Amino acid sequence: MSSLLITNGHIVTLDADNRFIENGSIYIDGHDIIDVGNFAPDTYSVDRTIDARGSLVMPGLINAHHHLYSTFARGFTPPGPQATTFEDNLKSLWWKLDAALDSDDVYYSALLAIMHAARAGCTTIIDHHASPSCCDGSLDEVERAFRDVGLSGCLCYEVSDRNEVGQGIEENERYIRKCRASDDGQMAASFGLHALMTLGTRTLDRCADIGNSLDAGFHVHAAEDEIDVTVTMERYGRRIMDRFLDFAIPGPKTIFVHGIHFGPRELDLLRSTDSMLVNAPESNMNNGLSVAPVLDMLKHGVTVGVGTDGMSSHVISQARAMYLHQRTYHRDPTVAFTEACEILLNNNRQICNRLFREPRGMIETGQLADIIIPDYVPFTPLNAETFYGHLLFGLSFARVRTTIARGRVIVDDGRLMHLDEDEIRARCAEQAHRIWARIH
Repeated sequence: MSSLLITNGHIVTLDADNRFIENGSIYIDGHDIIDVGNFAPDTYSVDRTIDARGSLVMPGLINAHHHLYSTFARGFTPPGPQATTFEDNLKSLWWKLDAALDSDDVYYSALLAIMHAARAGCTTIIDHHASPSCCDGSLDEVERAFRDVGLSGCLCYEVSDRNEVGQGIEENERYIRKCRASDDGQMAASFGLHALMTLGTRTLDRCADIGNSLDAGFHVHAAEDEIDVTVTMERYGRRIMDRFLDFAIPGPKTIFVHGIHFGPRELDLLRSTDSMLVNAPESNMNNGLSVAPVLDMLKHGVTVGVGTDGMSSHVISQARAMYLHQRTYHRDPTVAFTEACEILLNNNRQICNRLFREPRGMIETGQLADIIIPDYVPFTPLNAETFYGHLLFGLSFARVRTTIARGRVIVDDGRLMHLDEDEIRARCAEQAHRIWARIH
C-alpha cells in the first residue's frame, strides 16, 4: 500500500465539529486517513504529494440508490406506443432493457456509469441491479466494474416474479455470502427486491427467511407510484408498510426507495423500525410522478437519503433537484435548502455506514480515505455558514480534478489514468447498438 499527502487545501472535514481548515493538509496511509490539520509538509515521508492549489477538499460523495444497468438507455426510444403511465413505462422500456442485457452488457453498463461517478466526485455507490436474461453471476460482473475503476459498492439483485417466480433469490444469497466470506471491505451486499406489485407471497416469504437469516437488510422500491399502493391493497388488503412488516422486511439495514405515497402512519413505522428511505427527485420528475413528502419524512424522524436512480451518476445534482422540487411543491422559498444538503452529506453517510464496515464521509483520523478535490476555488467566503450555498450553486457545476477512493488516486487531473477511457467509450457505443437491436 502507498502513502499520500494532500497539501494547500481548503478542507471541509464534515466531522463532528464541522471544521473548515485553511491551507490544510491530509496524510493518508493505505486505505485510511491518518492525520488532518495544519502540519508541516515534511512531517511525513510519503510516496506522492498532491498540491490542492487552494481548492476545496472534501469527503467523497455517496450515492444511496443507483441502477447502473440503466446506462445504455440514454437516447433510446422504445418501440411501440408511447408510455403514458408509470406501469407502461416499466413494461415498455425498463423491463425490456434489463431483459436484453447479457453479461458483457452488465459489466460495461456498470463500468461506464462508475467511471462517470468517479469523475463527479462519488466514491461509494449503493446499487440495485436487474438482468433477468443473465441473473446468475451478474453481481460478480458489476463487482468487476467497481474493482476496475476503484470505487466501493453495495450490491443487490432485484427479486421479482415478473419473469420467473422468485428470480434473483439465489443470486442475492450467493453474493451476500461471498461478501461475508471476504476480508475486503470494498464491496458489500444487501438483499434486493423490486416492489410489492411484482412480489407474491411465496417469494416474499422466501426472501424474508433468507435475508433475515443473513442479517443483510433489504433494498426495495416502495410506494413509488399509486399502482404499488393500489395493487397491494387489492390483493392483500394491506398498506405497503403493513405488508412489509408481515414479512419482517423493515429494519436498520433496510433501504426503502421513493416512498412518495407513504402516509403519516407509514412514516411512523419507518421511524419505529429504524428503516432508511432514499428519494430520487430527478427520476420522480422524469416519470411524471408526485412529489415525495421529504420534509414530512424528516419531521417524522425518518433517515432520508438521496440517490440518482439511474438518471445519472452525478449525486450533487440530485440534492439540488430535491431542494428545488420541495420549494416548488410547497410554494415556499424558505424551505428545503438546509435539509437537502444535510440529506446528501450527513444522511447518505449514515446510510452508507450501516452497510459498510469501514467508516467514511468525513475527513478525520480513522476514516476511509475517500476524498475529492473539485476544480473550485471559492470567490466568496467559504465557511460553515456558507458551504451549503457553495455546494448547490457552485460545486454542482464544478469539474472534479482529483478523486481518491480507498486511498488510491482514481481521477487525476480529470482523467482516469488507469483505464483506457476512449476504448471503453467506443466499446460501450457498440454494446448499446446491439442491446437496442434486441428490444422489440
